[in-house]
Amino acid sequence: MGIMSLMRNFLACLFFFTLSSVASAQFRVEVSGVGLTQVPIAVSGFRGEESVSQKISAIVLADLERSGQFRKVETDGVVLDESVRPSTSGWRQKGADALLNGSVQRLADGRYDVRFRLWDMVRGTDGQDLGGQTFIASSSELRLVAHRIADYAYEKLTGDRGFFTTRLAYVTKVGQTYNLWVSDVDGENAQSALSSSEPIISPAWSPNGLQLAYVSFESRKPVIFVHDVATGKRRLLANFKGSNSAPAWAPDGKTLAVTLTRDGGSQLYALDVATGEAKRLAQSPSIDTEPTYTADGRSIYFVSDRGGAPQIYKMPSTGGSAERVTFSGSYNISPALSADGRWLAYISRVSGAFKLHVMELSNSSVSAVTETAADESPSFAPNSKMLIYATQTQGREALMTSTIDGKVKARLAGQGGDIREPDWGPLQK
Repeated sequence: MGIMSLMRNFLACLFFFTLSSVASAQFRVEVSGVGLTQVPIAVSGFRGEESVSQKISAIVLADLERSGQFRKVETDGVVLDESVRPSTSGWRQKGADALLNGSVQRLADGRYDVRFRLWDMVRGTDGQDLGGQTFIASSSELRLVAHRIADYAYEKLTGDRGFFTTRLAYVTKVGQTYNLWVSDVDGENAQSALSSSEPIISPAWSPNGLQLAYVSFESRKPVIFVHDVATGKRRLLANFKGSNSAPAWAPDGKTLAVTLTRDGGSQLYALDVATGEAKRLAQSPSIDTEPTYTADGRSIYFVSDRGGAPQIYKMPSTGGSAERVTFSGSYNISPALSADGRWLAYISRVSGAFKLHVMELSNSSVSAVTETAADESPSFAPNSKMLIYATQTQGREALMTSTIDGKVKARLAGQGGDIREPDWGPLQK
């Protein structure tokens, strides 16, 4: 799998990987595992959706299943009128605690009227109407509408904000061409943000979800760009002597923590996004890299070999002394922090295998999330409930999502090709 990519910043190595076939922007969602607590939900076919390009009900259901919070209840092909209260007894007999149904109607101007209703089948004698929404959307917007419907159902039934309208960034290489992709949260609808004959690594979403920072080798050395996703405009931000790598956004979007070798060795710097001015954060003879900010912006977690082997450390974001965080295992890299401050995800080498682990920061307890042996690049969903990572399974590379406990996983499987270095974008405001 190109496990050396895990060490790309730590050892200042170039990251090269080979694909056996053309990468596809389309993915197939495969969900496996059972969570300890899941809401059994029935999502009936939307009336009229057979005549549109996107099957909205299927997208909604896949989103909910992939979250690990919901379990599918078969509808046996039933299509319901969302304006009519459904019979609760039949759905209760099927085991459904919730029901979602809707409709799609083409309008005279070519757009679509999409409506849905969510029902609680458990509360009261006749269940409870949990509301619904109406969207007027073009054909190209139907997938986004489906994700918004899933967000609505997720929030109403779990109490947590949905995250299905967020986006992913990842990198592929086909032949001699590298692409930086931006896709929907399920991997579908991928658009190329950048294509290059030289490597692209370490994409990182800005806190507002409008920009990506990444490392490009197009000038035959690693330099850092900031890229506006909507317009495609980009700006060269760091092109200091030596290597410029591992960009990580501060929560305010004004600063990037980066790894530079301009003064010798790989060291951490705070880079002003507006001016490009770099301030060194620590004086260390060791290799320091892969920084990531805490959600409050007060601290930075990073990887260092100052103890003799790569481990994860923490220091104030303004610089200063560092404290070691990881003690289980002799080789721990690629830290990622959850937005709620509860979890640290990272890759640990265990008996030669690279496995995704999660630490609960309040008590430093560590658990392995995966059974695969070539995991890399973990990134948290913005609601802190899931992770995305790259790995190798069944003989080929894949993007995977997982619940924090590892109970429910979903494979975003390319139809032909490999994908690398995923980063999960923020909630849209």
